[in-house]
Amino acid sequence: MVNAGGPALLPAPGSPHAPADDAPARVARVEALLGDPEAPGNPVGYRALLRADRRAVLSAEGEALLDDFGMHREFVPAALGGRFDSAETLLRLMRPVFRRDVGLGTGYGMTTFMAASDVWMHGSAGQRDWLAGLLLGGSKAAIAQHETAHTNDFVRSQVRAETRPGALSVTGGKPVVNNLHRADALVLFCRTAPGPGATGSHSALLLDPHTLPPDRYRVTRRPPALGLRGCYFAGVELDACPVPEDTLLGPPGSGVLTALRSFQVSRTLMASLVSAAVDTALRTAVAVDRGQGPGGSGTGPVDPQNTADTLAGAFVNLLLYDCLAVVATRALHLLPAETSVYSAAVKLLLPRVLNDTMYDLATVLGAHIYTREGPVGVFQKHLRDVPVVSLGHAGTVACQATIIPQLRPLAEASWFTGAPAPAALFRPGAPMPPFRYDRLALACGRDSVNATLLETAACLTGTGAAQRALRHLAGQLTAELHELRGRVLALPPLDVTAPVSPAWFALTDRYVLVLAAACVLGVWRHNQDGPDPFLADPAWAVAALHRIAGRLGTPACDLPAQCTARIHQEVLARYGDRRSFDLYNMPIPG
Repeated sequence: MVNAGGPALLPAPGSPHAPADDAPARVARVEALLGDPEAPGNPVGYRALLRADRRAVLSAEGEALLDDFGMHREFVPAALGGRFDSAETLLRLMRPVFRRDVGLGTGYGMTTFMAASDVWMHGSAGQRDWLAGLLLGGSKAAIAQHETAHTNDFVRSQVRAETRPGALSVTGGKPVVNNLHRADALVLFCRTAPGPGATGSHSALLLDPHTLPPDRYRVTRRPPALGLRGCYFAGVELDACPVPEDTLLGPPGSGVLTALRSFQVSRTLMASLVSAAVDTALRTAVAVDRGQGPGGSGTGPVDPQNTADTLAGAFVNLLLYDCLAVVATRALHLLPAETSVYSAAVKLLLPRVLNDTMYDLATVLGAHIYTREGPVGVFQKHLRDVPVVSLGHAGTVACQATIIPQLRPLAEASWFTGAPAPAALFRPGAPMPPFRYDRLALACGRDSVNATLLETAACLTGTGAAQRALRHLAGQLTAELHELRGRVLALPPLDVTAPVSPAWFALTDRYVLVLAAACVLGVWRHNQDGPDPFLADPAWAVAALHRIAGRLGTPACDLPAQCTARIHQEVLARYGDRRSFDLYNMPIPG
């Protein structure tokens, strides 16, 4: 590697390496290659994936199929010969994989992409070219950030790098690194300056593990975890290990800033991808309810109405979460300066909504929850895998810590004064400019999404039951933002030398729910003339706002029965037509 060139930024549109085909066609090709997941002979069907999971390995057939598609090219910027120019396109391409196996999606590609993002953002031209060549050839990359001894606070790194003539000497260990055993490139975070501070004290290194002396660099396998069993987690120990000076990613001391900007991409995409597993869980629950699962009697549930309500509620939760997830993903392109807050919000909402939804659906399965084979058996695997994604350096506390310092500036200068977000932000799949890492910011003091909440709430009309309920709930959530602003401004300013008051954490959680409500209203409003008539129907938006209001306290009105009936009808229609349960409503195999 040669440390030459400027910062790793994606170039302006028009690269000669830009992909020639559009995202829906590429997504359709991935779906076709994966085939019917319930077909007994499908090498990447549920039965085969569950066999691999029991052996605690990733599906070799699944990885080979993704190689044949060229999925590894989707992790490399178009300017470097790959296909990546859109975070939303990568989200849509990887969702079919996560719908089958969260471990396969994580181990095959997203771990590599998370490591590579740091290089695309701050690496030199030589470092970017080197890594791009590896990934285009099918290699994997790993990233070592986790600090399990310090609740995954990566700025308390137990790895330190000291300057030596012409080199660095690295000492310390990282206990949990995915894909380390087969990585041809390793991004390692370490302390490069003494002192308790975070900013300026850490750096990121881009290493070639094959060039490190084996007596100074050791990899140790960890036993399989309960979730993501197929992912190979290992620990790494370095003992005065010499590495070249040109392994530094960016200037010395820039590691924390690199990580905080990189988290905006990795948090958003990983949290948005895992909802695909809940899509499968909902489809499995519908199959069992209809007596189509293995051992199904076909006699129907004991309480059909309760089951219908549970299925409809799970679908609403999925749509509610997907509104925030898709908006946060599109914000990487359209509102990149604001995505520090939005990316943390979508990751923060993940365990609160999707884990609850999985357990609600488990009540529909009943005894089927213990099935370990075939289409129903995949539910148990997803039930184990989904919670694991909410752990790590970007877990709940880390996301709250990202939002808390920004609440007062938002309350003072943005809420009730800022301009609303562009309509394109709320239109899944609509054209956007290519993604650029250099436009990401740590904070900007703006919140255009919540301005959309106020704008939409002010223009709601209609006399039907659903329209009246939507108006009441939007008004309630507007009042919640008013109250939130007052409570934030009433708190003493944050003191970096003192512990953060618990009140800030509670207000952060409420803010995230209001933000999700703004996304729901934005998606509903700006898809009135879109291709999916269901998104234009107020029924799902009313139900989603009703659930958010319930989490905040008491909803302003009762949920009209017609809304639940319409949502349940849509669940059965998408199940019967083999279409995804997310905002994209795409055909799936089967």
